[in-house]
Amino acid sequence: MMKRGRRIAFDYGDVRIGVAVSDSDSILSSPLTTLKATDRNLNQLISQIFSEIDPVAIYVGRPALLSGKDGSASEKASEFVAQLATITTVPIEMIDERMSTISAARNLRDAGRNAKESKESIDMAAAVAILDFAIEIEKRK
Repeated sequence: MMKRGRRIAFDYGDVRIGVAVSDSDSILSSPLTTLKATDRNLNQLISQIFSEIDPVAIYVGRPALLSGKDGSASEKASEFVAQLATITTVPIEMIDERMSTISAARNLRDAGRNAKESKESIDMAAAVAILDFAIEIEKRK
């Protein structure tokens, strides 16, 4: 039985961080916002989101190489997880996201939006894909 409460997912990137959130029953995952990775107030902004959402679980996409090995992007995502851990005591789990950005881009392209105008949308959609995948894994446990 899954713990009731909202879940949040981050698609970490050097430039932008896509954020998605679920409802308390983890039925629907929705895009929340896109944060600037270089924002000096990043921790403060994330703390604000945490206090509004009050998540029971936090997921961060782990951008492994297609081989499954960790690359430099995975290291940066791990550093982001460590940063989040200084803000909250809520458990944080990394989720394989190798296909999330690709599927998010494809879904938006199929919906008739081009990549240039939808970079932020792609980051949020990737976070939604990470969250959906994480919830699926959690439901199977």
